[in-house]
Amino acid sequence: MAAESARSRRRLGAAAAMRSAAEQLAQLLGRAPDSVSSLKPVEDGWEARVEVVELQRIPDTTSVMGSYKVVLDARGELLSFERVRRYNRGATERPN
Repeated sequence: MAAESARSRRRLGAAAAMRSAAEQLAQLLGRAPDSVSSLKPVEDGWEARVEVVELQRIPDTTSVMGSYKVVLDARGELLSFERVRRYNRGATERPN
């Protein structure tokens, strides 16, 4: 029983966390993610940035993208998400 409890508290690996963030966000939004642009461990789990096509346009570089911050617990369960940015796919970021 103690071994099972320790396993349930163990942090999910990075690759599995990426898949979990993308899959769970897709279920909530009803749209397939385009990419996971960042993933980092946080104290109690993972934080990912997931890019999603929100409005498909032609040419593709004018499609509207949404960048979502996704927070997972250590087991990979989604705790929260929020859209933090919208942009055209072909846009580049401004230098600081």
